[in-house]
Amino acid sequence: MSFINYSSREINCKIVYYGPGLCGKTTNLQHIYNKTNPDAKGKMISLATETERTLFFDFLPLSLGEIRGFKTRFHLYTVPGQVFYDASRKLILKGVDGVVFVADSQVERIEANIESLENLKENLEDQGYDLDKLPYVIQYNKRDLPNASSREELDAELNPNNVPAYDACAVTGEGVFDTLKAVAKLVLTELRKGQ
Repeated sequence: MSFINYSSREINCKIVYYGPGLCGKTTNLQHIYNKTNPDAKGKMISLATETERTLFFDFLPLSLGEIRGFKTRFHLYTVPGQVFYDASRKLILKGVDGVVFVADSQVERIEANIESLENLKENLEDQGYDLDKLPYVIQYNKRDLPNASSREELDAELNPNNVPAYDACAVTGEGVFDTLKAVAKLVLTELRKGQ
């Protein structure tokens, strides 16, 4: 649920990047952070324990417009990829406005993608959310690798509802902003419905 700060006239929206371990969630956020105007972003915060890492930063895009005179600030989060960090994942999903599911396109990672997507649905349901009713996009990352599954296979396994899906190579930045813009537009559309 977005948070409205009346004193700064900002609507704060939370977008969570979710997916299996080592799929590219952190690389996505690092690329976005590095390419965002320093005047429009906050600090990147990394909450790290011995074995897990969660990244967070917020930014104020200058081109996405206002809603009833309020600017929109997006807070981007990653979740730890490994399933045994389920408590952290649930906590990070609290108050989510939009989700990017980052899938690892490598053939041998399809089961990890499916498991992570099921985990996402369960964790959202535990908090009263339905993935089918949230602004939600999929990013097929690592499309540049020779062992990448075809788009048809990925769609069949991970995208039965045909949500917007984007090919990406987070290491080079290809598709990273397309994915972010798509989920941000869906979040803004939802906000405008509530006006």
